[in-house]
Amino acid sequence: MSGLRTLVVDDHALVRSGIVGLLEAAELEVVGEAGDGLEAVELARGLRPDVVLMDIRMPGLDGIEATRRITAAPDAPNVLVLTTFDLDEYVYRALQAGASGFLLKDAPPERLVDAVRTVATGESLLAPSLTRRLIERYLAAPAPDARAEAAVDLTPREREVWALLARGLSNHEIGAELYLSEATVKAHITRLFQKLGVRDRVQAVVAAYESGLVRPGERPLAE
Repeated sequence: MSGLRTLVVDDHALVRSGIVGLLEAAELEVVGEAGDGLEAVELARGLRPDVVLMDIRMPGLDGIEATRRITAAPDAPNVLVLTTFDLDEYVYRALQAGASGFLLKDAPPERLVDAVRTVATGESLLAPSLTRRLIERYLAAPAPDARAEAAVDLTPREREVWALLARGLSNHEIGAELYLSEATVKAHITRLFQKLGVRDRVQAVVAAYESGLVRPGERPLAE
């Protein structure tokens, strides 16, 4: 996927330089660099990248709040959080803010490039086991929220697709379970995302638990 436009955000110039070099070597276009959250928000609005690589701990506006502001805009880029901290709280807060993926900085170079390309396509990047860990810890007693109200407008079939998606099933597996083609499953998921106001599969999983559609320990996510 050459020509993919990326924005690199990190408060350490050497780290930014290394990431930029890696992306450019993989023929991914780096349209800008930011050293803090405020600059990242401004550049994301002005440069309109496809993907923002976002650090979490930065002076001033941190990466989580910057992610929230960036993803709140219409036609927002997808955000891939890149951090040295493997902490559940950071992962969960980043996803709640609208991030589409989470990757540690010690990941192999090829893993980072693949992650950027994956997030650019609109897919989420988070292992099912990590998703389950977060949900079990933070959503043990989910309370109804705005997404629960949005779920009322779902068709019975969309609710079935949502529940299977929340278990970690792929489009192919959902189709096999419900005797639907993958194209039909994709169409259901597209409408589901629009009605729920979510950007990707990870956020749809979190929304399923927050709405009470699926409860921790009830039907575990697939590994």
